[in-house]
Formats: sequence, structure tokens, C-alpha cells
Amino acid sequence: MDEAAGEQRASRPEARAESKPRPWHDHPLLTAMAGVIRLVTIIPVVATFIAAVALMVFGAIETWHFVQSLYFSDHPASRDETLLLAIEIVDLFLLATVVEVVSLGLYQLYFNQNLDVPKWLKIETLDDLKSKLVGVTVTVMAVNFLGKVIVDQGGIDILYLGGGVALVIAALTFFLARIDKD
Repeated sequence: MDEAAGEQRASRPEARAESKPRPWHDHPLLTAMAGVIRLVTIIPVVATFIAAVALMVFGAIETWHFVQSLYFSDHPASRDETLLLAIEIVDLFLLATVVEVVSLGLYQLYFNQNLDVPKWLKIETLDDLKSKLVGVTVTVMAVNFLGKVIVDQGGIDILYLGGGVALVIAALTFFLARIDKD
């Protein structure tokens, strides 16, 4: 009889071990939404990867045109034009690298943190991705500005452009410092 009474008490809500309410992050609807978000995130991963490959192919084609104009043209480019074309090609490949970093970073954040990538390309948090993106963006801006300096005819416009680029780089550096501090 004691056993039966014990079973009755155990079935009552007061006697059961307190069941904790489900945390909101374990809710089935939120879990399903997270899965959908993860699935949808494959779109920018693939799109940015395709854009990076397209930029690299375009850079390779431009490199071929550059070599042709340099060595096989009836009218070879001047020294300044040659430097500018070379810098523009470097700028194209740097931009392709930026887009590739974004693609790989998003993939690492949402799908696979254990990719076999160089240490500098390892992304574990969104702040890591922002940091990589800002670093490469500063390099692209500097190379772009260098290209403008080479073809500049003199004047105050290049000073304004340099000041604007310097301000943006300073702001991005401040932003990076804030990310690293947190």
C-alpha cells in the first residue's frame, strides 16, 4: 500500500521534481528559423564566391591585355600608363580577395569553422570577419589612391582625395581598435 501511495504522490505536480521552463533558445520554432536562416545564408556565400572568381578571371584577362599592350602593340603605353595599368590590375585582384574573404568568412561563421585555411584567413566570430574586411579594404583604398596619384596632373583635387582617403582609413583604424578592444 505504501508503494501505491508513493506512486500517487509522484504523479502529483507538487511531488514531481520541478521541471524547469524551456529556455527560449530551445523553442522548436526558433530552432527551425535558425535552420532556415542558415540555409538562406548559403546564397550570399555562393554569390560572393562567384563574384570573387569572376573578378579573378577578369583580372587575368586584363593582365593578358596589359602584357599584349606592353610587348606586342604598335603603340606601347607610356611609363605612367604602364604603372597605372599595373596598379589597376593589382587593385582588381585585391578586390577579388576582399570578396573571397567575405565568402569564406560567411561560410566559416555559418557552416564549418574547421576549414583548412591559412591562419590569417581563420574566422571564428563576426568581429574577425569585420577585421579582415576592414584590413583588406584599407589596402584596396591605398592602392586605388596610389593609382590616382600616378596619373594626376597636379592640383588641389588630389589633396582632397588624399585627405578623404586618409579620413576613411583613420575611421576604419579606429573601428578596428574598438573591435579588438572588445
